[in-house]
Formats: sequence, structure tokens, C-alpha cells
Amino acid sequence: MAAAFEGSHGMVCDALHLQVNAGRGHKDAQILSLSLLKLDDRRLMAVLSDVTKSVKRDRELRQSLAWINTIVTGLTDYALVALDANGCAQSWNPSIGRVAGFAGEATVGHSYAMFYPLDGMSGDRALDRLHEADDSGWSLDEGWRVRADGTRYWGSCLIAPLHVPGDDPSDERQTERAYSLIIRDISDRRDATEALRQSVSSDHLTGLANRRAFFDAANLELQRWTRMSRPLSVVMIDADHFKGINDEHGHSGGDAVLRHLAAGMSFSFHAMDVVARVGGEEFAVLMPGITLEAAEAAALRLCRSIEAQAVEINGTFIRYTISAGVATMQEGIDGVDELLQRADSAMYLAKSKGRNRVERWVGKTDADGDRNLAKHIHG
Repeated sequence: MAAAFEGSHGMVCDALHLQVNAGRGHKDAQILSLSLLKLDDRRLMAVLSDVTKSVKRDRELRQSLAWINTIVTGLTDYALVALDANGCAQSWNPSIGRVAGFAGEATVGHSYAMFYPLDGMSGDRALDRLHEADDSGWSLDEGWRVRADGTRYWGSCLIAPLHVPGDDPSDERQTERAYSLIIRDISDRRDATEALRQSVSSDHLTGLANRRAFFDAANLELQRWTRMSRPLSVVMIDADHFKGINDEHGHSGGDAVLRHLAAGMSFSFHAMDVVARVGGEEFAVLMPGITLEAAEAAALRLCRSIEAQAVEINGTFIRYTISAGVATMQEGIDGVDELLQRADSAMYLAKSKGRNRVERWVGKTDADGDRNLAKHIHG
């Protein structure tokens, strides 16, 4: 940023948020605020401050405002469904037919996941949202929903506990656990909602999640894994010989390759996976509920698909390959950072073995050694 700043002096950036780690154990990720001032051609002044707590408070406030907005607006047409402790529908209000196209009787005994696309809500994720409603008092999300006839609409789903949030499930004196689900069709707000999400959480070049959104999602999934251990895998992906592509075809060619790779990743992975660009030519995929073997198979399919295609720019065809590393969450891994480091080491192992391949994490000593070797070769 400083190198690209054209003025002889002035503010290069003001209060730019930098996430410097992904948190350890139950700790929050640390976020620093950077203000960078160019004094003259030889001197820069940087001011760094820790804004971790203020960012967390800001996110909690935005969640509260979103919840209040859901409650106080659009009350003329919403679907209200009573859920049991497992998230299965027990009763409904008549507007469920207008909003979601379901006859109320057809929903009884079924998980509220039925209101989501098939790959948009798993059984485990549905239970996760109930637990999160217990912890914070509600759980709210927006995205694609499905009507009974299969058509899609942009909707919000708010889950609120009817019992006292935070009740100990082992306490026999607690009230029976039950929840309210409020569904609203907010298709008219989708463009504005997506524009805001894109500005905050998306990479401007590829449209994938950005680094900040990836770590937010990863920390949430780690909390879920801590509460209920189940598969959680990560894939790190890097475009091979990317510097050479930029040197030969220019930055426009490099950008075209990154967009092509992003499109291939969006097509190859599931809707619940978090696909992100986390560096220049580095990408990461967070895969909740996916085993190491399944993650490796998905990465290999992407690897073969990219190898078989070419990117066209101004009549020139560019062929490229990728290297990928896979790791899965296990006891003893101290947070998201370490999980990513394992996948990163596996990726560099793939590079050291000739690139255009997928490798699993095989242990710190071997993988880190191969990463150093791969760095030397890559450089």
C-alpha cells in the first residue's frame, strides 16, 4: 500500500483492521488497527492499536440490531413454527403456507432443515444453531430457503429458545427445551444485504469469502467442534508457478487465472463449505462435517479438473495446475492457526513432490522440512 501511494506525503490507510492470529483455544482472534502515514519519501509512521474487544462488541451489537429488526419489521407476514429439543416442528401459524408454501401438517415431526436447500443445512448444523440460540438467546441467519414446490427465495430464520437460555441439560429442574422459529421472505432486501456482505466479507477479485470471513467462520466451527467433536477438515490450495504466469501474461492474465480457480472451487465444494481467498494465490476451504479422506477426494477432483482446463484471455490460452494440502481437526490442535499450519505444510509437501497433486498432513518435522524445500524451489 505504501509503495502504491502516489503522494509525496499523506495518509496511506486509516484504522485498517488486521487479523494477526486466529485465536487460541477459547480465546478470540486478535485484531489490530493500523494507521499508516507517509511523512516523506524516506519515512513512514505507523500506529498500531489492539481493537479486539471493540470489534467483538461491534459484532454483538450488529447481531442484536439484526434480531430487533427481524422482530419489529415485516410482522404482517411471517411463519412461526414451534420446535422441540431436536429442532423438529411441533406446531405452526397459518402464514407458513403464504411464506414457505407448506401445509402446516406436513412439517410436523420434521427437522426445520426442510426449509433450507438440500446442501444448505445438515442435521449437525441444525443442532448447532439450537445450541447457539441457547448460548446467546437467539440464532439468526439469512440465505436461500426453499418452498414446498422446490422454488427458492431469500429468507431469514430466527431461532429463539422458549426455555431459559443457558439451562444445564443435566439439571432435572430445567424446563423442557423448546424453540420458536420465525421465517420471513426478505427477497426484496437481498440486493442490499448481499451488497453489504460483499463489501465486508468478500474478496473483491474472486467474489469468494475473504480472509476475515474465513477466520470468523473457522473460529465458530472450532467452538462447535469443541462442544461436539465431529469431522472438521481444511484444504489449502495454491496456484502453481503463479509468478511465472504473471511474468508471461501480465497481471490481467494472473487475475483471470485466480478468477477461474475461484469459480472451479465454488463448483467443486459444498454450499456449507467456506471457500476463501486468504492470500495472493492462496485459497482455503473449511469443510465442517467432512472427514480427511472426503476432503482429500474433493481436493483431488478439483486438481484434476483444473489440470484439464485452460483459461482464455485475449485469445491466449493459459494452462495451469494447483497444489493442495489437507488436514483435519484433532485433539491436541491448539486452535485454527495450528490446523491451517498443518494444511499449509501439506500443501508445500505437494509442491516439493512435483506440484499438481494433493497431500495430507504427515507430521510437523517432515512437512515443515518439505515446505522449506518447496519455498526454495518456488523462489
